[in-house]
Amino acid sequence: MSWVEGAGGSPYGVHHLPYGVFSTRKDPHPRLGVRIGDFVLDLRGLAAGPFFLPWIRPVFHAPDLGEFMAAGPPAWRTVRLQLIELLIDDVYRDRYRHLLVPVDKVRMHLPFAVADFVDFYASEHHASNLGKMFRPGSEPLLPNWKRLPVGYHGRAGTVVASGTPITRPAGQYKRADGEIEVGPSRRLDIEAEIGFVVGVPTELGTAVGPDDFADHVFGAVLVNDWSARDIQAWEYQPLGPFLGKSFATSISHWVTPLEALAWAKTAAPEQDPAPLEYLKESERFSYDITMSVSLNGIELSKPPFAGMYWTPAQQLAHMTVNGAGLRTGDLFASGTVSGPEKRQWGSFQELTWGGTEPLELGDGAAHTFLEDGDTVTITATAPGANGEVVGLGEVTGSIL
Repeated sequence: MSWVEGAGGSPYGVHHLPYGVFSTRKDPHPRLGVRIGDFVLDLRGLAAGPFFLPWIRPVFHAPDLGEFMAAGPPAWRTVRLQLIELLIDDVYRDRYRHLLVPVDKVRMHLPFAVADFVDFYASEHHASNLGKMFRPGSEPLLPNWKRLPVGYHGRAGTVVASGTPITRPAGQYKRADGEIEVGPSRRLDIEAEIGFVVGVPTELGTAVGPDDFADHVFGAVLVNDWSARDIQAWEYQPLGPFLGKSFATSISHWVTPLEALAWAKTAAPEQDPAPLEYLKESERFSYDITMSVSLNGIELSKPPFAGMYWTPAQQLAHMTVNGAGLRTGDLFASGTVSGPEKRQWGSFQELTWGGTEPLELGDGAAHTFLEDGDTVTITATAPGANGEVVGLGEVTGSIL
């Protein structure tokens, strides 16, 4: 139990301790913090004294998490153990409680500088649903889908923090009468995803095997990869997504360290055919994360991450097998998380079956794709130690 009031039983207790970047009205300069209950512990203030070891203190004077993430697993583990000790031992209460800032009194920022952004397509249920819609009468999955984690390289510069308003994108699309025009997207969608953040970089030409996942990946964030389905449908052949995806991707403020998800590990789905050698895992696992998607405050679905066919470790292995180097701040996302049932689907493309089955929200209106003024919020939880719950924060955005 922590001496911090309200931390016991919180999704942000000492079993979690997610990292973020915050500022206050008194001090508008962004600085690092760790969440405990309904407070943020100021890590820059903590590092100004003797609490941390001298070699680790400088990383907490940086404006974002980059230097700490690059320090690697020994630093991550050491700091985590020290923070747990500080937050559960009453001897530290009077000495450090002045460094606690209420969450509702801070402004949160993008937690790290995004180096590269890669988005995968790892849910068999999602890929099958889209295959049935776009290729009726054919096999839902293309021949390569069960041989490799399909993905595309996105745009790092348009990854934004939760709460950032989303301007409706414009682009070319094909009208129902076959004519091509340019204008605002009429089929604006979401993709509920989990993203993983690289801390330790690699040299160009170095492949990272799936068993080395935890040596490089710092933690997880929630992702909403906003998608303009009409723009995407017209542009994606033959080179894949471009303007239909690159206008905005939202991520949560808090980065959950991998170690906090240790109790959420669960067996990943069996793969058939067996993957090639570079994708084989000695311990094949996923994470038992349950997501929630809400539109204007009404919950629509609860996508389950545990059933993703391609695991985060396999995604990391695939995106480096060609020798592409990792950089601190690289973000790779799972792609839309969807389960076998409609109440588990993570996009409006699926929930409305391409716009043919409007959603009933109780307001008498027919909801298909996103309207101006709509607000989408994605949250997620995972099991923690001793029956605790790990809350992965939220990612939210409103359409302008």
